[in-house]
Amino acid sequence: MSFKFEKLIVWQKAVDLSFEADCLARLFPIDERFALASQIRRAADSVSLNIAEGSTGQSNAEFKRFLNIALRSNIEVVGCLHLGKRRNIIPADSFNSLYKLCEEILVMINALKNSLK
Repeated sequence: MSFKFEKLIVWQKAVDLSFEADCLARLFPIDERFALASQIRRAADSVSLNIAEGSTGQSNAEFKRFLNIALRSNIEVVGCLHLGKRRNIIPADSFNSLYKLCEEILVMINALKNSLK
C-alpha cells in the first residue's frame, strides 16, 4: 500500500460501508433508484473519499476538516437507513448491520480527529 489513507482501518471500514450500501441499494425498488438508493450510495462513498482526500499530507487542521465531512456523510447514511427502514425497503438485519458499521466508523473518525494535534 503506497498511500497513507490505505493503512487507516477507518478508511478500510468506510470502503466496506460503501460496498455494503451499494449492495443494499441494488435491492431497492425501481422507484427508489434515483432517490434513496442514489443518496445512500453517494453518502457512503463520501465517507471513504473524504478520509482519503484529507490524508494527502496537508495540515492536520485540513485533515480534520475532511474528517468532519466524512463524519457528516456517515451520519447521512444512518439517516438513509432510517428512511429505508420506515419505507419497508431495508430489512431489519441489513439495517442493524449497516447501522453498527456506521457506529464503528463514527467512533474511529472521532478518535482519529482527536489524535491529530
